[in-house]
Amino acid sequence: MSAPLTQEQHRKTANRAGFGAFIGSTIEWFDFYIYGTASALVFDDVFFPELEGSIGTLVAFATFWVGFLARPLGGIVFGHFGDRLGRKKTLIITLLLMGVSTTLIGVLPGYDTIGVAAPVALVAIRMIQGIGLGGEWGGSVLIASEHAPKGKSILYGAFAQQGSPVGNTLSTVAFLAISQLPEADFIGWGWRIPFLASAALVVVGLFLRLRVTESPAMARLIEKKKVAKLPLSEVVRSYPGLIALGIGACTIGLSATYFKSTFALSWATSSLDFDRSSFLTIILVANITQIVVQPFGAVLATRMRSWSRAVSVMLLPELVLMPLMFMLISTENYGLAMLGVSVATIPHCLYYAALAGILASRFPAHVRYTGISLCYQLCGTLLGGTTPVIGQFLLNRTGSITAVICYAVFQVALTLGCMLLLLKKPNFDERSPVEDRTGDKAVAAV
Repeated sequence: MSAPLTQEQHRKTANRAGFGAFIGSTIEWFDFYIYGTASALVFDDVFFPELEGSIGTLVAFATFWVGFLARPLGGIVFGHFGDRLGRKKTLIITLLLMGVSTTLIGVLPGYDTIGVAAPVALVAIRMIQGIGLGGEWGGSVLIASEHAPKGKSILYGAFAQQGSPVGNTLSTVAFLAISQLPEADFIGWGWRIPFLASAALVVVGLFLRLRVTESPAMARLIEKKKVAKLPLSEVVRSYPGLIALGIGACTIGLSATYFKSTFALSWATSSLDFDRSSFLTIILVANITQIVVQPFGAVLATRMRSWSRAVSVMLLPELVLMPLMFMLISTENYGLAMLGVSVATIPHCLYYAALAGILASRFPAHVRYTGISLCYQLCGTLLGGTTPVIGQFLLNRTGSITAVICYAVFQVALTLGCMLLLLKKPNFDERSPVEDRTGDKAVAAV
């Protein structure tokens, strides 16, 4: 048995794990988000040219959702290996899988070149992307949060969460830059550049992940031979209520991004008087707002005595700000739209920072990877990835943004209600303070 780490060594190891989770997660989310942006701007022309107008956009969004359909499979497969073999090995595989599939999209011929084989191949590669991300998120959260010093698991889990807005920002910057190309060049080859850039980013991510050690919680389970034989079977049999509540609790944390960066981008540039560059700039400002503001959600949840009170403070304003966002976009005023999208970003990004650590604390370590992956990825499939599809459908059917606003408000309310119920469940995080942070009776496992 190796000698125990000193406090300074533990701090350095934890920081390296947090930074590695952040960089790897950023690359994975960049890969995932560039698909969403491309589906809003160009995929209908490249892969579905025979479908006109809003129907082509709706089908392009449907291929976007395919990635979400595959994410639970990735969560199950890589959750199994992550709970049995370790977090580190699994994260290396998911990074490679995501990088290769994204690069392949960048070289995929369009419909005009290979016909129907083009959209078929696009859907197949998108599924592989979804499988990779489905396994990535849970591992990134755990490699960071399980390395965290006592009482700071939410803060360190937020390292992985920060990869989402940074990846989204890089995606938006990439498409903002290439959108300056002439229309023919943008559709012909320009959109491929962000996908091809993924190959270089993956090399950086692999270098960092290879330097991160296995998480202490997982190392103890392996050493004591207490890993779960069938994590999926055990977590579904023993914690079905946690899974259901976890799915609901993840909702607005996932879908809010797709309301503004996928659905609203398409709506604003096709139905309203916004050009592509202008609205991408609006999204970029909102993403930068999220990068700056989001870490404070983890700080707030760590410092407030009641996690229930913390998430209420974070989410209740969104019930007003999400409708306000759509109303200000509909004015077709550039400044008002930017204000609406940026301000509406604040509540859900604060919540998103704390979500990972809170969710991880509700599952015991031997099934934690599988448990949180199922919650997050099933939510992505059922509620997150369907956001632009349902939003576009409601808009097509009613001709009004009001129905989309009502759907957004429903998602915020669902998230808040499920998280408040989830926080009444036992806390299994051995690095939490002795008292349960929700104010209920302490049930944390040591």
